[in-house]
Amino acid sequence: MIISVSRRTDIPAFYARWFINRVRAGYCAVANPFNAKQIARVSLLPEDVDLFVFWTRQPRPMMQCLDELDQRGYRYYFQVTLLDNPRALDPQTPALAQAIRNFQDLAARIGSAKTIWRYDPIVFTTTTDARWHIETFTRIARALRGYTNRVVISIADEYAASRRRLEALRASGLEPLGAEFYRREEFAECLCALARAANENGMTIQSCAEEMDLQSYGIAPGKCVDADYIHETFGIEVTRVKDPSQRAACGCVISKDIGAYDTCLFECQYCYATTSFARAHNRHQRHDPDAPSLI
Repeated sequence: MIISVSRRTDIPAFYARWFINRVRAGYCAVANPFNAKQIARVSLLPEDVDLFVFWTRQPRPMMQCLDELDQRGYRYYFQVTLLDNPRALDPQTPALAQAIRNFQDLAARIGSAKTIWRYDPIVFTTTTDARWHIETFTRIARALRGYTNRVVISIADEYAASRRRLEALRASGLEPLGAEFYRREEFAECLCALARAANENGMTIQSCAEEMDLQSYGIAPGKCVDADYIHETFGIEVTRVKDPSQRAACGCVISKDIGAYDTCLFECQYCYATTSFARAHNRHQRHDPDAPSLI
């Protein structure tokens, strides 16, 4: 089984101690996000885990666990989100200079093939417009040259909670650009420029669960949990069955997520996994790193 750690929250940033405690225990308990009374026991024994996929904006706390994971024989790779959005959009995310150092240190520790950059999701506003994203993406790509082989992008989707939060930012000048923006020439120019910047810095660029066809801009549809990538990187075969729990546009193969919604503290305004920042902070305060489940 592939273990996702986690699409629902940032376990490496905020719950690394809990994670390594569960690895030592050999299992964790995961509540069904749609039925909290339905609890699944998930084995974390080395013989049952094909590999861990870590999703994070701040990998450093989990880096302290890597020696133990290596000693226990686990395989893993990291998907690291690295943006430079205004604080109105990303109030708590690490500052860019520190985020770049974190990424570089992680890649130096585990290798560029196992450290994937996510410039995702791309939020187009009157402040973070096409030109802004071209300049920001290119600056980061140059800093990460040699530290990763792959960058993943997606265009921000609208969810009920995130839509309300983004609309509330209009007063600060961060007015979201509507769907008509995607039909403009500047949108096409932006994506073509991102593809060029990625290629110039030794990276393959791909999209994540993107319903729009971006191939004409040089961006192929990708799989974040990718059987081909896993075979190439780790030399093992894993399931090639599409994960039915993910969106139709998602090409990822089956994995088991051990996270929980409404537990991340980064307060990203466009986040689909946190409907209430207050609830997330409350759950984090009540979190027990020695408990079988995250919440």
